Amino acid sequence: MIHEINQLFKRQARAWPQLAQGIEGLAHASTRSVRIDWFDVFIRHIPHRMASTTAPVDRESVAKRPCFLCVVNLPSEEEGLPFDENFTIYCNPFPIVDRHLTIAYREHAAQRIANQFGNMLDLASRLSGYFVVYNGPECGASAPDHMHFQAGSRVLFPIENDTAGLTGVTVPNYARNVFLLRGRDRSALIDRMDRAIDLLADATGKRPEPLVNIAVIHERGVWVIYLFPRGKHRPQVFHTGELTVSPASIDLCGIFVVPRAPDFDKITADAIAAIFREVTLPDAQFQEVAARLESQS
Repeated sequence: MIHEINQLFKRQARAWPQLAQGIEGLAHASTRSVRIDWFDVFIRHIPHRMASTTAPVDRESVAKRPCFLCVVNLPSEEEGLPFDENFTIYCNPFPIVDRHLTIAYREHAAQRIANQFGNMLDLASRLSGYFVVYNGPECGASAPDHMHFQAGSRVLFPIENDTAGLTGVTVPNYARNVFLLRGRDRSALIDRMDRAIDLLADATGKRPEPLVNIAVIHERGVWVIYLFPRGKHRPQVFHTGELTVSPASIDLCGIFVVPRAPDFDKITADAIAAIFREVTLPDAQFQEVAARLESQS
């Protein structure tokens, strides 16, 4: 599968100018790290992410535009690689990381993790050296109307190093609230994720799906899952115009995307920590769900 993906990138970079421009843009992206407490966050200035960062995702706006993940609306140059009977792998023309992929459901169906987490685990196990992410509606998904995942190279994936060796279900003093799940048993992990989603829905009253971002990696037969429960979609600084940032899964995993040059220059470690705390689930609710999740494990 990895060889086929590498060949897809080579073909598409030659045949699809938009992807070639995106790869070139990423190659010239500026990245700097900041220290927050005991961990680093990598701030990445990527101008071509402006449209995704600011995308309107309210129901009315989404209904007015054609779905850019449906096959009938894809650019003529875009080629997909079938993963299975349900999902197709595409090169993301607006990459945040190397080998950035979009993995789209064949049919036009709403972005929902229900009954899809097993597919996410399967993707992670087949995509060696990659992470796989899910952005829920109102959690960074610029296509909340079409089920999809994203994936990318783990050459830079800070959260993996930050959490190496941790065995608990939470990550202490991490500025953002995240559940950490590990295991080799696919069915048990699906059951545990289902329980976590139900607990979050109960705690927040948000249905049919609570606000979540999810990242998964697979290494040496073990899946590692990062479940970020959200408190809100975008931080206040986005709405005031102070900073054009709208964190999704990759940002929460430690690669913080900033599309505007002035923001890249001025954003601080304290600002990022504050944004993480603001958009993830508040501590009291998080600890309540964590206690219930641990008691059921």
